[in-house]
Amino acid sequence: MLNLEKELKDLEDRNLYRVLRVMRSAPGARVTVEGEELLNFASNNYLGLSADDRLKEAARSAIGEWGAGATASRLLGGNLELHERLERALADFKRTEACAVFPSGYHANLGTLPALMGENDTVILDRLCHASLVDGARLSRARLRVFAHNDAVDLEKVLKRAASSRGRRWIVTESVFSMDGDVAPLREIAALAARYGVQTYVDEAHATGVWGPDGRGLVNELGLEKKLDVCMGTLSKALGGAGGFVCGRRDLVEWIHNRCRSFIYSTGLPPASAATALKALEICLTEPDRRRRLFSSADRLRRGLSGFPRARSSSAAGIFESSRGPVVPFVIGSEADALALSRSLWKKGIFVPAIRPPTVPKGTARLRFSVTAEHTEADVDLVLEAMRRHAG
Repeated sequence: MLNLEKELKDLEDRNLYRVLRVMRSAPGARVTVEGEELLNFASNNYLGLSADDRLKEAARSAIGEWGAGATASRLLGGNLELHERLERALADFKRTEACAVFPSGYHANLGTLPALMGENDTVILDRLCHASLVDGARLSRARLRVFAHNDAVDLEKVLKRAASSRGRRWIVTESVFSMDGDVAPLREIAALAARYGVQTYVDEAHATGVWGPDGRGLVNELGLEKKLDVCMGTLSKALGGAGGFVCGRRDLVEWIHNRCRSFIYSTGLPPASAATALKALEICLTEPDRRRRLFSSADRLRRGLSGFPRARSSSAAGIFESSRGPVVPFVIGSEADALALSRSLWKKGIFVPAIRPPTVPKGTARLRFSVTAEHTEADVDLVLEAMRRHAG
């Protein structure tokens, strides 16, 4: 009989045990968690759209017209006209030829990478790539190589070593990293890809809706739409709903329809999710002030936290200084100390979880403050005052 008590106790002893917190309110700047009213810095709801009345109305309307679910794989009877509209809107948003929508961002990465890469190919990943990218690359059975985080010089060294490899070579990275909040050197990566004849796959989960003049992402902000091959994103963070997508050339999307297992064998996105994503895209394009407020509050928090002591180990050095945008990491190092600070802030009315290995590398446990457009200057100042009281 399976018995995991010993292993669970080991996780607890190493301060790596995780528990689910029960939310009793919609996500927003303030939430009710397990009966406590808390200021919320634990959500990726960057533009504050998840509980927006317009998205809720779009969901209600879609359920009324289309029902609660797609009820089948899209290659069978689950391809709704609503899905087609969403994919056209996302392709336009990302300025690409076509788009494929998935039930989640994890589905998108887990299925698309093995559909594009095989055992004769080489995949070169940034060392801090999200688990879904790592898992997708492993499932592809390609040879895996890793380059130092956001280090174009090291990437070129790896590319030179892989130059004689048979098959295709791919560079895989995030554009904005989910735990460090820093951005990839996409211009340098695009230039190296062109120089060495390599394909590129960029995860824009934390850039979509946030970066660029219209929230189209960092790839768009840098004008690299034609120089990077595959652009992935999610509908579940800045756009406030659920789902993932992959954008690129039309033949890429047709290949996904025919060879991507997580697309072929998954039920289509629920109508409510497709409709809310369409409405969120509209708001994203027409309300740029949300991004202005978001970056203003994040910058205020980052400046304020810069005065507090943080981990200075070689593995943690520079993380805070390189972060930008709504993800503000406060690296502590010790798992126990990160948990202690998270609990201290909870008691002061602030919800910000401790992030520990394996989500982040060993020695870089942290609090990950996730700022949204709904946060005010007063909210940020409450966090800084709570940090001062904890330190004092």
